[in-house]
Amino acid sequence: MPVKCCFHRSPTTETMAWSENMDTLLTNQAGLDAFRTFLKSEFSEENVEFWLACEDFKKTESAEKIASKARMIYSEFIEANAPKEINIDFSTRDLISKNIAEPTLKCFDEAQKLIYSLMAKDSFPRFLKSEIYKKLVNSKEIGNHKKWLPFL
Repeated sequence: MPVKCCFHRSPTTETMAWSENMDTLLTNQAGLDAFRTFLKSEFSEENVEFWLACEDFKKTESAEKIASKARMIYSEFIEANAPKEINIDFSTRDLISKNIAEPTLKCFDEAQKLIYSLMAKDSFPRFLKSEIYKKLVNSKEIGNHKKWLPFL
C-alpha cells in the first residue's frame, strides 16, 4: 500500500483552496465543474464559458483557425442577441465588432478581463457562500475521515 507524502493535499484541503482565489478554482477541473454548476443555477454560465473559450482561443496557432474560432466566439458571445451574450460595455463590444474581420489572439482580451472581473467580484463570492460549495466541502471532510482512519 503506497504511503502518501505529508505534503499531499487532501480532497478537503483542495476544495477549501478554491476559496483562496478564482484562479485556483478555475485551474482545478473539479472546482471549475462546481463553479459551472453554480453559474448554471444562477443563469450566468455564459461568463465562464466565454472565459474558457478565450483561454482556448489564445492557444490557437493556425491563422485559419484563429479566424474561425474568433467568428465562433463573436457569434456565440459578443454580437447583439447572441445565444450566450455576455454583459460587456458598448465600447468594448464595438471595438471587437470592428476588429473581428482581421482578428488577433488579443482581440477578446479586454472583454475577457471584464468578464473575469465580474465573476471575481460578483459570482465567485456568492459561489463560496452557496450550498453547492458548502456541500462539497462537507462531503470531502466526511470522505477524508474515512481515508485517514481506515483502521477504525
